[in-house]
Amino acid sequence: MPIEYFEKADEVLKKISSTQEDNIKKAAEIMAESISKGNLVHLFGSGHSVIPTLDIFPRYGGIVGFHPLMDPRLMWNNVIGAGGARELLWIERQEGYIKNFLQSYDLKPADTMVVYSHGGLNAAPVEAAMYAKERGLKVVAITSGENYKKAKATHSSGKKLGDLADVLIDNCVPLEDALVKVDGYHQKVGAGSTLSVIYITQAFASETAKILQKKGRKLSIFVSPNVVEVPPENNDDVYHDYTELIKKNNITI
Repeated sequence: MPIEYFEKADEVLKKISSTQEDNIKKAAEIMAESISKGNLVHLFGSGHSVIPTLDIFPRYGGIVGFHPLMDPRLMWNNVIGAGGARELLWIERQEGYIKNFLQSYDLKPADTMVVYSHGGLNAAPVEAAMYAKERGLKVVAITSGENYKKAKATHSSGKKLGDLADVLIDNCVPLEDALVKVDGYHQKVGAGSTLSVIYITQAFASETAKILQKKGRKLSIFVSPNVVEVPPENNDDVYHDYTELIKKNNITI
């Protein structure tokens, strides 16, 4: 008997490939426009949605220009207690917190903001997108299209993440963010959104790099030490390029 998760996950990835290609390309054009002008593509997520921000840069194959926005209070490092999931889930639903976090960064109209949230309803992703829009940034949202269509807004603004997006990329994962039914249980198991958003993230990151190359923009690529064709100091140069770009954009290190 085949592993059911493989089948369900394959369906999700195929749906992304067949329905979201245009949106991913639109997002990549926006991102490349920001990076080509010496600006930044900021990436924000809370809870499990922080994972794609960790996976885009610095990681092998990543390019300078992407700027993960990470707050340890919005990612758990414990299950319960200090740094626990229960506490984080409470914080990300509190209106007003994100403004206090994002005001530490000098967001510019020529930057791009990418916001990840499967549900697209909590205060953290909604207010991150609102904060960016108020400052003139283009917003790319990666969220569940099914959630966006069916769920009711919970933020006092009446907005959902999808309402604030210049480009909405559907992660093609169902409302419950789980894919496999277990007999005798209403709840499904086998999370889908993490796999989905990594697939989407690496797609738009790769497309962004290709567009930048066509624009004549020099790429600074973080590379595995297994790649012997590049000099050993390559990654030190990447860190230097990233540091200079961050400083140029008045981002506190």
